[in-house]
Parts: sequence; structure tokens; C-alpha cells
Amino acid sequence: MHIRFDVPADPAYPGRVAAALSSVRLRRFSLIGAALAAVGAVGAAVSWGFSLGERFASLWWVLLVGGLASVLYAPWVRWRARRRSDDYAVEGGYDITDDNIMMRSGSESGGIAWEGVAQVRDVGDFWIVYVGRMPATVIPRWLMSAGDAETLRAFMAARGLLPPG
Repeated sequence: MHIRFDVPADPAYPGRVAAALSSVRLRRFSLIGAALAAVGAVGAAVSWGFSLGERFASLWWVLLVGGLASVLYAPWVRWRARRRSDDYAVEGGYDITDDNIMMRSGSESGGIAWEGVAQVRDVGDFWIVYVGRMPATVIPRWLMSAGDAETLRAFMAARGLLPPG
């Protein structure tokens, strides 16, 4: 397998990458925040309905507000990452073989050996490549030809990195 494609110097591209990476990292904040907000809302309603006292009501409101803040944290981080990364648009490219993923961006280049890849997650228009538990890079599926994307998908599924499908 040998897949090669270029990444244009699109000002929106770094923001899309930042949004894809942050959506994976920040998903747990939304889930935990929703649970805290729900517990806080139920507790506040119960304490208000039974007049259990100011001390308990404050606890429930803190849980509710903290949960809502946690839910709103992920969209805020994504918005901020998109806004800050607009200045990083440079031409680049990918050269993917059976042995490794080589990436270049402007004058910088680097690579990841497939042996070091622990998993690959499908997120929107990207495949996020993990080395250990950390996301190491993204592969923009939408910049590849359909045939190359299917070849790479089959390759990663055969290695057990991506669920077949």
C-alpha cells in the first residue's frame, strides 16, 4: 500500500483538526456535566418542594451550575481552538505506507510507525491515530480519493486498529 495526498494551505483546516481532536478529549466533560446538572436539578427540586433548608438547597444549585459549566466547557474549548489556529495554515501532505504514516507541514515533517499505533477512531471527516492512549495525529479522510480511503480503512481494520465496516 502506498497512499500519498496533499493538504492545501486552507485557513479552516487547522481549526477542523483542533475541533476533531478536542471532541474526543472533551466528551467526558459533557457526560459528567450532564449527570451533575441532572442530579443538581432533581436535588434542588426536591429540597425546594420539601423545604429541607438553605444548606441543602445551596449544594444542589452548586451541582447544577457546575454541571452546566462542564457541559459548556467542551464547546468553548473547540471555539477557542478554531479561533486560535486560523493562523497556522500551511501546505502539507501525507505519505502512508504499510510501515508508517509520514506527515509534512510547511518545513516540518514527522512520522509514526504502524507498530506504535494502538487504535484509530473514526471522528467526522478524520481518522484520529492513537499512540498509546494519546491522540498523535489525524488523517483527513476527505482529502483522500475514495479508493485510497477504502484501501486505508481495510488496512487499519485488518491490523485491528479500526472496527471493520
